[in-house]
This record gives sequence, C-alpha cells and structure tokens, in this order.
Amino acid sequence: MRLALPALLALLPLAAPARAQTAAAPAAAPVYELRIYTPAPGKADALNARFRNHTLTLFARHGMRNVAYWNELPRADAPDGRVVYILAYPSREAREADWKAFGADPEWQKVVAESEANGKIVTKVESIFLTMTDYSPPLAGAR
Repeated sequence: MRLALPALLALLPLAAPARAQTAAAPAAAPVYELRIYTPAPGKADALNARFRNHTLTLFARHGMRNVAYWNELPRADAPDGRVVYILAYPSREAREADWKAFGADPEWQKVVAESEANGKIVTKVESIFLTMTDYSPPLAGAR
C-alpha cells in the first residue's frame, strides 16, 4: 500500500471543489479520511455490493461527502485486493458526529446484519486523517 497511497492521494485533485475556489467567507479546512477495508476471503464482491447498494447513500444521508472509491489490485498478501476510499467532512468533530449517527442508523444496522448473515465481510479497517496542503492543486468537481 506504500506505493499505492501516493497514487491515490494524487487523484484527490479530481474529486471536489477546492477551498480557494469558494466565494463565501473562508471556512475551516475540510478533513479527509482515507479508509482501507480488507475483505474476508472470498467476500470482496459482497463488500463492494454493500458499498454500491447501501453504504454510499447512507454516508451521504449522515453528512459524509463521498470523494472517491477504488479497488486495490490483487497482491500476494491481499489476493482479493482491498477497498480504498476517501470521505470528506467539514471538521474532525463533524466526522465523529456523522459516524456516531451512521452507526446508530437502523437501516445501516439492518444492512450489516443481512450482509454478514454468513459471516463477517471485513477483516481489517484502516483509517488515516488528512488535510489539504496549501500547495495542492484545486480539487475538480465530482464525476
């Protein structure tokens, strides 16, 4: 993942408007969260389906901004690859509140129960918090 992280971060400029492009009064810098999910063996398709069919919509409902999602190419220690994505929040405090509300959402709890009826679909979650540098190119609009 060491080599993939710089490549993923280089793609951030394609994801959303930059602070400098905002006409309103300057706001606090958004906080980005890079999340990496290792699927349980044979569960990569189920994990991607859960994101595709449920999670992104629920994230947005709870104030999380979906920036981008990737599937890591398979490798020896992760034969199914991993799901890598970036969310954005107005602040770290907003992030904490958003995740608390998301985790308590009855619809999310139902999705988890149904998608994990035959066992966990994720074995490991990594989270890295980021802020934009002052020299980063402006983020482009979402696709």
